[in-house]
Amino acid sequence: MNRKMSLLLGSLASILLTAHPMRAEDLNPAKMPINHFVILYMENRSFDGLYGNFPGANGLANAGLTAKQRDKNGEPYETLPPVLDTNQKPPAIDSRFTPNLPNSPFNIDQYASAEMKTGDMVHKFYQEQSQIDGGKMDKFVAYTDAGGLVMGYYDTSKLKLYQLAKQFTLADNFFHGAFGGSFLNHIELITGTAPVWANAPQDLVAQLKTDGSLEKDGQLTPDGYAVNTMQPTYSPFRAGTPTEKRLPPQTMPTIGERLSERGLAWAWYAGGWNDALAGKPDPLFQYHHQPFAYFKQYGDNTPGRAEHLKDEKDFIAAIENNTLPSVAFVKPIGEDNQHPGYANITQGDAWAAKLIDKIQHSLAWKDTAIIVTYDENGGMWDHVAPPVVDRWGPGSRVATLVISPYAKKGFVDHTFMESTSILKLIENRYDLQPLGERDKNAPNMLSSFDFTQPPTNKNLCKISGKLYVRCS
Repeated sequence: MNRKMSLLLGSLASILLTAHPMRAEDLNPAKMPINHFVILYMENRSFDGLYGNFPGANGLANAGLTAKQRDKNGEPYETLPPVLDTNQKPPAIDSRFTPNLPNSPFNIDQYASAEMKTGDMVHKFYQEQSQIDGGKMDKFVAYTDAGGLVMGYYDTSKLKLYQLAKQFTLADNFFHGAFGGSFLNHIELITGTAPVWANAPQDLVAQLKTDGSLEKDGQLTPDGYAVNTMQPTYSPFRAGTPTEKRLPPQTMPTIGERLSERGLAWAWYAGGWNDALAGKPDPLFQYHHQPFAYFKQYGDNTPGRAEHLKDEKDFIAAIENNTLPSVAFVKPIGEDNQHPGYANITQGDAWAAKLIDKIQHSLAWKDTAIIVTYDENGGMWDHVAPPVVDRWGPGSRVATLVISPYAKKGFVDHTFMESTSILKLIENRYDLQPLGERDKNAPNMLSSFDFTQPPTNKNLCKISGKLYVRCS
């Protein structure tokens, strides 16, 4: 073949490759150009509750019959029960809300704006399964303690995360990993399974009827899995919790050990961590939001704790010093996490947007993937039935944003994903062994990425190849 023909064939090949670039789903995940994963782990909001009117998403317009709630006997409510303020003891009717709201989703903003707090809602292991009602999604009101509040949603179109969702990727078929609350979902996020306590005190164990329905609630299943909020053996834990009521140290593998085995840097960063360790906890520091603190390998005075469990201030320093680890989990303190009851939506939105902007203006942005997700739905209704995967979940649908130079732009990802998909993505990228069947079989989130895009940075200039410097 002569030189002229070789050049022609080479040019044709180049044109074909440009016209049909390798898709994210065709790429070997271990070769993806991502060197930093940042997971911002927010609190207790359903997808429909925040993004039900997002353009192109499977939202409130598709709710159909699931929007009509039924009582425990299966009869439809004529109107929603009164909205209750569970911050009052005992709970009282929240006078800001109109009584006798129609039995359908309603806009909370007309009664309490996103800057205001509302009551909390029950969000526990057995109760959420009852609310889901075999996929009918019609008993959220029947199994709540907050009345009609569970059917509320917000207009979030002016919030900063909403704008980022429009700019990058919003996943609208993403489910929180385990039924129930924050405790189990945090541990599921780092292990893909539930913690165990054999021979736990019987007063902590739930009792079930012969048909499997709940007779008496508890922190553990009858066969010894901890599913509702418990305090850890190790510090920090809620003051006054007796030793015999605290979950024994867990020893199952976590994503942390998998990363360490590969020599990869990682950390769990928590707002208020240092103060809690010093015995001066913020009133809204949540002990059960610190999953690694339940594990023997990260117990008091261990090298693992010193190296990997850090304060949010350390995360900010890592961005500024260009020492961002391969994997960073970032947990906001209570004031910033958007949890109903003790936090509002606007403050948490500002917290997340500020950190994201800081990363976007850092040297790390060019090869970073930020995942903003919610630990669970907080007892709030969503219209999409979760698929059946295993006995732990997944639970209801939550909003998840993928923000990266390589995230698809202006994209709504309808691919099924759940919380352990984050584990799967990390495991794929760094060639890690799965922790169990759940993360092994989870979808890996590659559908949210397009690795044919050139990396960009708001304050970096590309000079040649992969070399970047700060712009003047």
